Amino acid sequence: MLSDEAYNALKAAKKEGESFSDVILRKFPKGDPARILAVVKSMKPNPDLSQSVRQASKEMRRDFKMREFDFG
Repeated sequence: MLSDEAYNALKAAKKEGESFSDVILRKFPKGDPARILAVVKSMKPNPDLSQSVRQASKEMRRDFKMREFDFG
């Protein structure tokens, strides 16, 4: 799920014939965590996104169930 702001940023960066996946892969090439960190640091705080991530994390922890396996 993307915020409207993130969608608009991807749409603006999209070149002719490119998919959104292509844009993401072009902007964040595999094996370049420094570039990803730089982009994240340049982003403005987004309280709505933070709250959504916090809520999703809380729900995942609540719904998580441990399973027992017998390897014997």
